[in-house]
Amino acid sequence: MSAVLTVTPSAVETGPRGGARAVLALARCEARRLLLSIPVVVAFVAYVAWIVWRTRSSWDGYPALQDVDRATQSMPMLVGLAVLLSASFAVLRSERHGTEQHFAVLVVAPWRRTAAHALSVVPAVLLTAVCVAGQFAWEASKPGAIGHGSPAELLVGPLTVLLFGTLGVLLARVVRSALAAPLVVVLLLFTLVLGTAPGGASGLSWLAPVVAEASSGTLPSDLLGRPAAWHALYLAGAALCAAFLAVLLAGARNLAVRAGVVLTLALAVTGGVMQAGGAAPSPELTAARERASVRPEPTCVEHGRSTYCAFPEWGPRTGTWAGVVDRVQSLAGGSAHDRRLVVRQRIDARYGLDGDAAIPALTDAHQVTVGTAWGGNRVPEFSSAVAAVLVAGTEAAGSEICDGRMVTLMWLSLSWQDDPMNALRRVRLDDSVKGSAIVLSPTDPLTMTEGQTDVVRRLLEKPDPGVGDRVKAHWAELTAPGVTTARAAELLGVAGPDKADSCEE
Repeated sequence: MSAVLTVTPSAVETGPRGGARAVLALARCEARRLLLSIPVVVAFVAYVAWIVWRTRSSWDGYPALQDVDRATQSMPMLVGLAVLLSASFAVLRSERHGTEQHFAVLVVAPWRRTAAHALSVVPAVLLTAVCVAGQFAWEASKPGAIGHGSPAELLVGPLTVLLFGTLGVLLARVVRSALAAPLVVVLLLFTLVLGTAPGGASGLSWLAPVVAEASSGTLPSDLLGRPAAWHALYLAGAALCAAFLAVLLAGARNLAVRAGVVLTLALAVTGGVMQAGGAAPSPELTAARERASVRPEPTCVEHGRSTYCAFPEWGPRTGTWAGVVDRVQSLAGGSAHDRRLVVRQRIDARYGLDGDAAIPALTDAHQVTVGTAWGGNRVPEFSSAVAAVLVAGTEAAGSEICDGRMVTLMWLSLSWQDDPMNALRRVRLDDSVKGSAIVLSPTDPLTMTEGQTDVVRRLLEKPDPGVGDRVKAHWAELTAPGVTTARAAELLGVAGPDKADSCEE
Protein backbone atom coordinates (compact mmCIF):
# COMPACT_ATOMS: atom_id res chain seq x y z
CA MET A 1 0.00 0.00 0.00
CA SER A 2 1.49 3.29 -1.09
CA ALA A 3 1.17 6.53 0.79
CA VAL A 4 0.23 9.76 -0.97
CA LEU A 5 1.66 12.99 0.35
CA THR A 6 -0.99 15.68 0.30
CA VAL A 7 0.10 19.33 0.33
CA THR A 8 -2.37 21.79 1.72
CA PRO A 9 -2.70 24.74 -0.70
CA SER A 10 -1.90 28.19 0.59
CA ALA A 11 -4.77 30.39 1.61
CA VAL A 12 -6.28 32.46 -1.14
CA GLU A 13 -7.03 36.10 -0.35
CA THR A 14 -10.74 36.65 -0.68
CA GLY A 15 -10.82 40.26 0.51
CA PRO A 16 -11.01 43.39 -1.61
CA ARG A 17 -8.93 43.31 -4.76
CA GLY A 18 -5.77 45.30 -4.22
CA GLY A 19 -5.21 48.07 -1.71
CA ALA A 20 -3.44 51.33 -1.05
CA ARG A 21 0.01 49.82 -1.55
CA ALA A 22 -0.95 48.40 -4.94
CA VAL A 23 -2.47 51.73 -6.00
CA LEU A 24 0.65 53.64 -4.95
CA ALA A 25 2.91 51.17 -6.74
CA LEU A 26 0.90 51.54 -9.93
CA ALA A 27 0.80 55.32 -9.50
CA ARG A 28 4.61 55.45 -9.27
CA CYS A 29 4.92 53.40 -12.44
CA GLU A 30 2.41 55.53 -14.33
CA ALA A 31 3.96 58.76 -13.04
CA ARG A 32 7.34 57.73 -14.41
CA ARG A 33 5.81 56.88 -17.80
CA LEU A 34 3.87 60.16 -17.85
CA LEU A 35 6.93 62.28 -17.06
CA LEU A 36 8.90 60.51 -19.79
CA SER A 37 6.15 60.79 -22.40
CA ILE A 38 7.09 62.91 -25.40
CA PRO A 39 4.43 65.65 -24.94
CA VAL A 40 5.32 66.18 -21.28
CA VAL A 41 9.07 66.16 -21.90
CA VAL A 42 8.73 68.68 -24.73
CA ALA A 43 6.43 70.87 -22.63
CA PHE A 44 8.79 70.97 -19.65
CA VAL A 45 11.84 71.62 -21.84
CA ALA A 46 10.00 74.52 -23.49
CA TYR A 47 8.84 75.75 -20.08
CA VAL A 48 12.33 75.80 -18.58
CA ALA A 49 13.79 77.39 -21.73
CA TRP A 50 11.12 80.08 -21.57
CA ILE A 51 11.90 80.79 -17.91
CA VAL A 52 15.61 81.19 -18.65
CA TRP A 53 15.05 83.30 -21.77
CA ARG A 54 12.49 85.58 -20.16
CA THR A 55 13.82 86.00 -16.64
CA ARG A 56 17.30 87.11 -17.66
CA SER A 57 16.02 90.48 -18.87
CA SER A 58 12.46 90.71 -17.58
CA TRP A 59 11.35 94.08 -16.23
CA ASP A 60 14.83 95.39 -17.13
CA GLY A 61 16.13 93.97 -13.87
CA TYR A 62 13.66 95.89 -11.69
CA PRO A 63 10.69 93.57 -11.13
CA ALA A 64 7.78 94.19 -8.81
CA LEU A 65 6.99 90.87 -7.18
CA GLN A 66 3.23 91.53 -7.25
CA ASP A 67 3.58 91.38 -11.04
CA VAL A 68 6.02 88.47 -11.03
CA ASP A 69 3.62 86.07 -9.30
CA ARG A 70 1.03 86.57 -12.07
CA ALA A 71 3.71 86.13 -14.72
CA THR A 72 4.28 82.55 -13.53
CA GLN A 73 0.77 81.43 -14.47
CA SER A 74 0.51 81.30 -18.27
CA MET A 75 3.22 78.83 -19.29
CA PRO A 76 2.08 76.05 -16.92
CA MET A 77 -1.08 75.85 -19.04
CA LEU A 78 1.02 74.37 -21.86
CA VAL A 79 2.43 71.83 -19.44
CA GLY A 80 -1.10 71.10 -18.26
CA LEU A 81 -2.26 70.41 -21.82
CA ALA A 82 0.60 67.96 -22.30
CA VAL A 83 -0.25 66.24 -19.02
CA LEU A 84 -3.93 66.07 -20.00
CA LEU A 85 -3.04 64.39 -23.27
CA SER A 86 -0.59 61.91 -21.74
CA ALA A 87 -2.82 61.05 -18.77
CA SER A 88 -5.78 60.38 -21.05
CA PHE A 89 -3.69 58.16 -23.32
CA ALA A 90 -2.38 56.27 -20.29
CA VAL A 91 -5.90 55.45 -19.10
CA LEU A 92 -6.84 54.23 -22.59
CA ARG A 93 -3.60 52.31 -23.15
CA SER A 94 -5.10 48.91 -22.38
CA GLU A 95 -8.04 49.56 -24.67
CA ARG A 96 -5.81 50.66 -27.53
CA HIS A 97 -3.63 47.58 -27.14
CA GLY A 98 -6.56 45.18 -26.65
CA THR A 99 -5.45 44.08 -23.19
CA GLU A 100 -8.34 45.43 -21.14
CA GLN A 101 -9.80 41.96 -20.59
CA HIS A 102 -6.54 40.74 -19.08
CA PHE A 103 -6.83 43.22 -16.22
CA ALA A 104 -9.77 41.21 -14.89
CA VAL A 105 -7.33 38.69 -13.41
CA LEU A 106 -5.31 41.34 -11.55
CA VAL A 107 -5.78 42.25 -7.93
CA VAL A 108 -6.26 45.96 -8.69
CA ALA A 109 -9.87 46.82 -9.46
CA PRO A 110 -10.62 49.24 -12.34
CA TRP A 111 -11.50 52.09 -10.01
CA ARG A 112 -8.24 51.64 -8.13
CA ARG A 113 -6.35 51.75 -11.44
CA THR A 114 -8.15 55.00 -12.21
CA ALA A 115 -7.14 56.38 -8.80
CA ALA A 116 -3.54 55.44 -9.61
CA HIS A 117 -3.74 57.33 -12.90
CA ALA A 118 -5.10 60.38 -11.09
CA LEU A 119 -2.25 60.19 -8.58
CA SER A 120 0.28 59.82 -11.40
CA VAL A 121 -0.13 63.50 -12.35
CA VAL A 122 1.08 64.66 -8.92
CA PRO A 123 4.84 64.49 -9.76
CA ALA A 124 4.21 66.68 -12.82
CA VAL A 125 2.39 69.11 -10.56
CA LEU A 126 5.30 69.14 -8.10
CA LEU A 127 7.79 69.67 -10.92
CA THR A 128 5.73 72.61 -12.12
CA ALA A 129 5.76 74.01 -8.61
CA VAL A 130 9.56 73.77 -8.59
CA CYS A 131 9.70 75.70 -11.88
CA VAL A 132 7.33 78.37 -10.54
CA ALA A 133 9.34 78.70 -7.33
CA GLY A 134 12.58 78.92 -9.30
CA GLN A 135 11.25 81.63 -11.58
CA PHE A 136 9.92 83.67 -8.67
CA ALA A 137 13.09 83.21 -6.61
CA TRP A 138 15.24 84.32 -9.54
CA GLU A 139 13.21 87.50 -9.93
CA ALA A 140 13.16 88.13 -6.17
CA SER A 141 16.95 87.79 -5.99
CA LYS A 142 17.54 90.63 -8.45
CA PRO A 143 18.95 93.71 -6.70
CA GLY A 144 16.19 95.89 -8.14
CA ALA A 145 13.28 93.71 -6.98
CA ILE A 146 10.59 95.31 -4.82
CA GLY A 147 7.09 94.48 -3.61
CA HIS A 148 5.43 91.33 -2.35
CA GLY A 149 4.27 88.20 -4.14
CA SER A 150 1.09 86.30 -3.32
CA PRO A 151 1.32 82.59 -2.42
CA ALA A 152 -2.19 82.11 -3.82
CA GLU A 153 -1.12 83.57 -7.18
CA LEU A 154 1.94 81.29 -7.22
CA LEU A 155 -0.29 78.25 -6.67
CA VAL A 156 -2.25 78.87 -9.86
CA GLY A 157 0.36 77.35 -12.17
CA PRO A 158 0.71 73.99 -10.34
CA LEU A 159 -3.05 73.80 -9.71
CA THR A 160 -3.71 74.35 -13.42
CA VAL A 161 -1.52 71.34 -14.23
CA LEU A 162 -3.37 69.30 -11.58
CA LEU A 163 -6.73 70.35 -13.03
CA PHE A 164 -5.78 69.51 -16.60
CA GLY A 165 -4.25 66.20 -15.56
CA THR A 166 -7.31 65.01 -13.65
CA LEU A 167 -9.56 66.23 -16.48
CA GLY A 168 -7.54 64.00 -18.80
CA VAL A 169 -8.23 60.99 -16.56
CA LEU A 170 -11.93 61.88 -16.33
CA LEU A 171 -12.18 62.41 -20.08
CA ALA A 172 -10.76 58.95 -20.75
CA ARG A 173 -13.40 57.43 -18.47
CA VAL A 174 -16.25 59.35 -20.07
CA VAL A 175 -15.24 59.06 -23.74
CA ARG A 176 -13.43 55.82 -24.57
CA SER A 177 -11.75 57.24 -27.66
CA ALA A 178 -8.14 58.23 -28.26
CA LEU A 179 -9.31 61.19 -30.36
CA ALA A 180 -11.14 62.89 -27.50
CA ALA A 181 -8.04 64.20 -25.68
CA PRO A 182 -6.35 65.72 -28.76
CA LEU A 183 -9.59 67.50 -29.72
CA VAL A 184 -9.99 68.88 -26.20
CA VAL A 185 -6.34 70.01 -26.18
CA VAL A 186 -6.82 71.90 -29.45
CA LEU A 187 -9.98 73.53 -28.09
CA LEU A 188 -8.26 74.58 -24.85
CA LEU A 189 -5.20 75.75 -26.76
CA PHE A 190 -7.24 78.19 -28.81
CA THR A 191 -9.56 79.36 -26.05
CA LEU A 192 -7.15 79.64 -23.13
CA VAL A 193 -3.51 79.67 -24.21
CA LEU A 194 -3.80 81.68 -27.42
CA GLY A 195 -6.13 84.20 -25.86
CA THR A 196 -9.27 83.81 -27.96
CA ALA A 197 -11.41 83.50 -24.83
CA PRO A 198 -13.21 86.64 -23.62
CA GLY A 199 -10.83 88.91 -21.75
CA GLY A 200 -11.25 91.21 -18.80
CA ALA A 201 -11.53 90.44 -15.13
CA SER A 202 -15.29 89.95 -14.80
CA GLY A 203 -16.73 87.31 -12.51
CA LEU A 204 -17.26 84.94 -15.44
CA SER A 205 -13.66 85.24 -16.64
CA TRP A 206 -12.44 83.90 -13.28
CA LEU A 207 -13.83 80.48 -14.22
CA ALA A 208 -10.81 80.11 -16.51
CA PRO A 209 -7.67 78.60 -14.94
CA VAL A 210 -5.62 81.77 -15.47
CA VAL A 211 -6.84 85.37 -15.34
CA ALA A 212 -3.83 87.42 -16.37
CA GLU A 213 -4.83 91.07 -16.14
CA ALA A 214 -2.40 93.11 -18.20
CA SER A 215 -1.39 96.49 -16.86
CA SER A 216 0.68 99.32 -18.27
CA GLY A 217 1.86 100.18 -14.78
CA THR A 218 2.54 98.40 -11.52
CA LEU A 219 0.21 99.00 -8.60
CA PRO A 220 0.98 98.58 -4.89
CA SER A 221 0.11 95.06 -3.83
CA ASP A 222 -2.66 96.21 -1.48
CA LEU A 223 -4.47 97.90 -4.40
CA LEU A 224 -4.63 94.91 -6.75
CA GLY A 225 -7.94 93.55 -5.51
CA ARG A 226 -7.60 90.12 -7.12
CA PRO A 227 -9.50 87.23 -5.40
CA ALA A 228 -6.42 85.02 -5.72
CA ALA A 229 -7.07 82.86 -2.65
CA TRP A 230 -10.63 82.05 -3.73
CA HIS A 231 -9.39 81.28 -7.22
CA ALA A 232 -6.81 78.83 -5.86
CA LEU A 233 -9.56 77.14 -3.83
CA TYR A 234 -11.73 76.96 -6.96
CA LEU A 235 -8.94 75.31 -8.98
CA ALA A 236 -8.07 72.86 -6.22
CA GLY A 237 -11.73 71.88 -5.73
CA ALA A 238 -12.32 71.46 -9.48
CA ALA A 239 -9.19 69.32 -9.90
CA LEU A 240 -10.02 67.02 -6.97
CA CYS A 241 -13.65 66.78 -8.05
CA ALA A 242 -12.57 65.63 -11.53
CA ALA A 243 -10.36 62.98 -9.94
CA PHE A 244 -13.12 61.66 -7.65
CA LEU A 245 -15.62 61.66 -10.52
CA ALA A 246 -13.24 59.61 -12.66
CA VAL A 247 -12.85 57.05 -9.86
CA LEU A 248 -16.63 56.97 -9.35
CA LEU A 249 -17.26 56.38 -13.05
CA ALA A 250 -14.68 53.58 -13.01
CA GLY A 251 -16.87 51.56 -10.65
CA ALA A 252 -16.12 52.75 -7.12
CA ARG A 253 -19.19 52.61 -4.95
CA ASN A 254 -17.78 53.16 -1.49
CA LEU A 255 -18.86 56.01 0.71
CA ALA A 256 -15.46 57.71 0.76
CA VAL A 257 -15.46 58.29 -3.00
CA ARG A 258 -19.03 59.57 -3.01
CA ALA A 259 -18.26 61.90 -0.13
CA GLY A 260 -15.13 63.05 -1.94
CA VAL A 261 -17.18 64.05 -4.98
CA VAL A 262 -19.61 66.02 -2.86
CA LEU A 263 -16.99 67.77 -0.75
CA THR A 264 -14.68 68.72 -3.62
CA LEU A 265 -17.61 69.94 -5.67
CA ALA A 266 -18.61 72.11 -2.72
CA LEU A 267 -15.07 73.52 -2.58
CA ALA A 268 -15.10 74.33 -6.30
CA VAL A 269 -18.52 75.96 -6.11
CA THR A 270 -17.58 77.95 -3.01
CA GLY A 271 -14.36 79.18 -4.58
CA GLY A 272 -16.12 80.00 -7.86
CA VAL A 273 -18.90 81.97 -6.21
CA MET A 274 -16.58 83.87 -3.88
CA GLN A 275 -14.08 84.73 -6.61
CA ALA A 276 -16.91 86.02 -8.82
CA GLY A 277 -18.02 88.29 -6.02
CA GLY A 278 -14.45 89.40 -5.32
CA ALA A 279 -13.75 90.29 -8.96
CA ALA A 280 -15.54 93.62 -8.52
CA PRO A 281 -13.66 96.08 -6.28
CA SER A 282 -15.15 96.62 -2.85
CA PRO A 283 -16.05 100.15 -1.65
CA GLU A 284 -13.01 100.05 0.64
CA LEU A 285 -10.69 99.13 -2.24
CA THR A 286 -12.22 101.78 -4.48
CA ALA A 287 -11.66 104.40 -1.79
CA ALA A 288 -8.06 103.26 -1.26
CA ARG A 289 -7.37 103.47 -5.00
CA GLU A 290 -8.88 106.95 -5.11
CA ARG A 291 -6.67 108.12 -2.23
CA ALA A 292 -3.54 106.66 -3.81
CA SER A 293 -4.33 108.39 -7.10
CA VAL A 294 -5.55 111.78 -5.90
CA ARG A 295 -4.36 112.20 -2.31
CA PRO A 296 -1.48 109.77 -1.81
CA GLU A 297 0.23 109.45 1.53
CA PRO A 298 3.72 108.29 0.54
CA THR A 299 6.76 107.84 2.71
CA CYS A 300 9.31 110.60 2.12
CA VAL A 301 13.07 110.32 2.64
CA GLU A 302 16.02 112.63 2.06
CA HIS A 303 18.85 111.81 -0.32
CA GLY A 304 21.37 114.60 -0.60
CA ARG A 305 19.65 117.91 -1.15
CA SER A 306 16.39 116.50 -2.49
CA THR A 307 13.33 114.70 -1.11
CA TYR A 308 11.91 111.46 -2.51
CA CYS A 309 8.34 110.43 -1.75
CA ALA A 310 7.32 106.88 -2.64
CA PHE A 311 4.81 104.20 -1.77
CA PRO A 312 6.21 101.96 0.99
CA GLU A 313 7.09 99.04 -1.29
CA TRP A 314 9.21 101.35 -3.46
CA GLY A 315 11.23 102.73 -0.57
CA PRO A 316 14.40 100.79 -1.50
CA ARG A 317 14.33 102.32 -4.98
CA THR A 318 14.58 105.97 -3.88
CA GLY A 319 18.36 105.73 -3.77
CA THR A 320 18.42 104.71 -7.43
CA TRP A 321 16.24 107.68 -8.36
CA ALA A 322 18.54 109.94 -6.38
CA GLY A 323 21.50 108.71 -8.40
CA VAL A 324 19.84 109.84 -11.62
CA VAL A 325 18.81 113.20 -10.16
CA ASP A 326 22.34 113.84 -8.90
CA ARG A 327 23.88 113.03 -12.30
CA VAL A 328 21.50 115.34 -14.15
CA GLN A 329 21.76 118.12 -11.59
CA SER A 330 25.55 117.97 -11.56
CA LEU A 331 25.55 119.07 -15.21
CA ALA A 332 23.21 122.02 -14.66
CA GLY A 333 24.37 125.57 -14.07
CA GLY A 334 23.15 128.56 -12.13
CA SER A 335 20.77 128.01 -9.24
CA ALA A 336 19.54 124.75 -10.81
CA HIS A 337 22.82 123.10 -9.87
CA ASP A 338 21.97 123.25 -6.16
CA ARG A 339 18.20 123.41 -6.38
CA ARG A 340 16.23 121.30 -3.93
CA LEU A 341 13.82 119.01 -5.81
CA VAL A 342 10.91 116.91 -4.62
CA VAL A 343 10.50 113.63 -6.50
CA ARG A 344 6.99 112.24 -6.11
CA GLN A 345 5.89 108.76 -7.10
CA ARG A 346 2.46 109.00 -8.70
CA ILE A 347 -0.02 106.47 -10.06
CA ASP A 348 -3.58 106.34 -11.32
CA ALA A 349 -5.05 103.25 -9.67
CA ARG A 350 -8.71 104.23 -9.98
CA TYR A 351 -9.33 101.77 -12.79
CA GLY A 352 -7.30 98.89 -11.36
CA LEU A 353 -4.99 96.78 -13.46
CA ASP A 354 -7.01 97.45 -16.60
CA GLY A 355 -6.47 101.20 -16.35
CA ASP A 356 -4.17 103.04 -18.74
CA ALA A 357 -4.83 106.65 -17.79
CA ALA A 358 -2.12 109.25 -18.34
CA ILE A 359 -0.72 111.10 -15.35
CA PRO A 360 -0.95 114.89 -15.75
CA ALA A 361 2.16 117.00 -15.30
CA LEU A 362 2.72 118.76 -11.98
CA THR A 363 2.32 122.52 -11.90
CA ASP A 364 4.17 123.01 -8.60
CA ALA A 365 7.70 124.31 -8.94
CA HIS A 366 10.69 122.01 -8.58
CA GLN A 367 8.64 118.82 -8.34
CA VAL A 368 9.26 115.75 -10.52
CA THR A 369 7.05 112.71 -11.12
CA VAL A 370 8.37 109.16 -11.14
CA GLY A 371 6.33 106.06 -11.95
CA THR A 372 6.25 102.57 -10.51
CA ALA A 373 8.29 100.97 -13.32
CA TRP A 374 12.04 101.36 -13.62
CA GLY A 375 14.94 100.29 -15.78
CA GLY A 376 15.34 100.35 -19.56
CA ASN A 377 13.45 103.21 -21.18
CA ARG A 378 12.15 104.43 -17.85
CA VAL A 379 15.59 105.82 -16.92
CA PRO A 380 15.95 108.34 -19.79
CA GLU A 381 12.25 109.19 -19.45
CA PHE A 382 12.76 110.11 -15.80
CA SER A 383 16.01 111.96 -16.45
CA SER A 384 14.24 113.99 -19.15
CA ALA A 385 11.55 114.93 -16.62
CA VAL A 386 14.23 116.01 -14.13
CA ALA A 387 16.01 118.06 -16.81
CA ALA A 388 12.73 119.68 -17.85
CA VAL A 389 12.07 120.87 -14.29
CA LEU A 390 15.63 122.21 -13.96
CA VAL A 391 15.32 124.11 -17.24
CA ALA A 392 11.69 125.27 -17.13
CA GLY A 393 10.89 125.24 -13.41
CA THR A 394 7.84 122.92 -13.53
CA GLU A 395 6.81 119.76 -15.33
CA ALA A 396 3.88 121.52 -16.98
CA ALA A 397 6.13 124.28 -18.34
CA GLY A 398 8.69 121.73 -19.48
CA SER A 399 6.14 119.91 -21.61
CA GLU A 400 5.47 123.18 -23.48
CA ILE A 401 9.08 123.93 -24.38
CA CYS A 402 9.42 124.51 -28.10
CA ASP A 403 12.53 126.63 -28.48
CA GLY A 404 16.26 126.03 -28.17
CA ARG A 405 15.95 125.16 -24.48
CA MET A 406 15.13 121.65 -25.64
CA VAL A 407 18.75 121.21 -26.71
CA THR A 408 20.00 121.96 -23.19
CA LEU A 409 17.26 119.82 -21.68
CA MET A 410 18.10 116.73 -23.75
CA TRP A 411 21.84 117.15 -23.21
CA LEU A 412 21.31 117.24 -19.45
CA SER A 413 19.09 114.17 -19.67
CA LEU A 414 21.27 111.97 -21.88
CA SER A 415 24.92 113.04 -21.96
CA TRP A 416 25.85 111.31 -18.70
CA GLN A 417 24.40 107.92 -19.65
CA ASP A 418 26.53 104.97 -20.75
CA ASP A 419 25.25 105.05 -24.34
CA PRO A 420 23.76 108.51 -24.95
CA MET A 421 22.73 107.86 -28.56
CA ASN A 422 20.94 104.65 -27.62
CA ALA A 423 19.24 106.49 -24.77
CA LEU A 424 18.12 109.18 -27.25
CA ARG A 425 16.62 106.51 -29.47
CA ARG A 426 14.82 104.79 -26.59
CA VAL A 427 13.34 107.95 -25.11
CA ARG A 428 11.72 108.96 -28.40
CA LEU A 429 8.36 107.50 -29.30
CA ASP A 430 9.40 106.36 -32.79
CA ASP A 431 12.86 105.07 -31.73
CA SER A 432 14.53 107.47 -34.13
CA VAL A 433 17.55 109.79 -33.91
CA LYS A 434 16.60 111.99 -36.86
CA GLY A 435 13.69 114.25 -37.57
CA SER A 436 11.05 115.56 -35.21
CA ALA A 437 9.66 113.24 -32.55
CA ILE A 438 7.76 112.92 -29.29
CA VAL A 439 9.97 112.51 -26.22
CA LEU A 440 8.46 110.23 -23.57
CA SER A 441 8.16 111.29 -19.95
CA PRO A 442 6.42 109.98 -16.82
CA THR A 443 3.74 112.63 -17.39
CA ASP A 444 3.04 114.80 -20.44
CA PRO A 445 5.48 114.14 -23.29
CA LEU A 446 7.97 116.63 -24.67
CA THR A 447 8.48 117.59 -28.31
CA MET A 448 11.72 117.76 -30.33
CA THR A 449 11.85 119.47 -33.71
CA GLU A 450 14.06 118.25 -36.52
CA GLY A 451 16.51 121.09 -35.94
CA GLN A 452 16.75 120.38 -32.22
CA THR A 453 17.34 116.72 -32.98
CA ASP A 454 20.22 117.64 -35.32
CA VAL A 455 21.98 119.68 -32.64
CA VAL A 456 21.42 117.16 -29.85
CA ARG A 457 22.70 114.34 -32.06
CA ARG A 458 25.89 116.28 -32.80
CA LEU A 459 26.42 116.87 -29.08
CA LEU A 460 25.99 113.19 -28.22
CA GLU A 461 27.71 111.49 -31.18
CA LYS A 462 31.08 113.13 -30.54
CA PRO A 463 31.06 114.24 -26.91
CA ASP A 464 33.20 117.29 -26.21
CA PRO A 465 34.42 117.54 -22.60
CA GLY A 466 34.11 121.31 -22.85
CA VAL A 467 30.35 121.25 -23.40
CA GLY A 468 29.71 120.89 -19.69
CA ASP A 469 31.66 124.07 -18.91
CA ARG A 470 29.84 125.94 -21.69
CA VAL A 471 26.47 124.85 -20.31
CA LYS A 472 27.30 126.21 -16.87
CA ALA A 473 28.90 129.38 -18.26
CA HIS A 474 25.93 130.23 -20.48
CA TRP A 475 23.19 128.68 -18.34
CA ALA A 476 21.07 131.83 -18.09
CA GLU A 477 20.94 132.32 -21.85
CA LEU A 478 20.55 128.62 -22.66
CA THR A 479 17.49 128.38 -20.41
CA ALA A 480 15.93 131.72 -21.33
CA PRO A 481 12.50 131.39 -23.00
CA GLY A 482 12.74 132.19 -26.70
CA VAL A 483 16.36 131.21 -27.23
CA THR A 484 16.71 129.75 -30.69
CA THR A 485 18.15 126.36 -31.49
CA ALA A 486 20.81 128.01 -33.64
CA ARG A 487 21.90 130.21 -30.73
CA ALA A 488 21.99 127.24 -28.36
CA ALA A 489 24.19 125.34 -30.82
CA GLU A 490 26.52 128.36 -31.12
CA LEU A 491 26.86 128.65 -27.36
CA LEU A 492 27.61 124.92 -27.06
CA GLY A 493 30.19 124.93 -29.83
CA VAL A 494 28.50 122.74 -32.46
CA ALA A 495 27.01 123.35 -35.88
CA GLY A 496 23.51 124.73 -35.97
CA PRO A 497 20.40 122.96 -37.21
CA ASP A 498 19.97 122.09 -40.87
CA LYS A 499 16.47 123.59 -40.77
CA ALA A 500 14.94 126.52 -38.99
CA ASP A 501 13.70 125.91 -35.44
CA SER A 502 9.91 125.55 -35.51
CA CYS A 503 7.43 123.63 -33.40
CA GLU A 504 5.30 123.07 -36.45
CA GLU A 505 7.86 120.94 -38.30
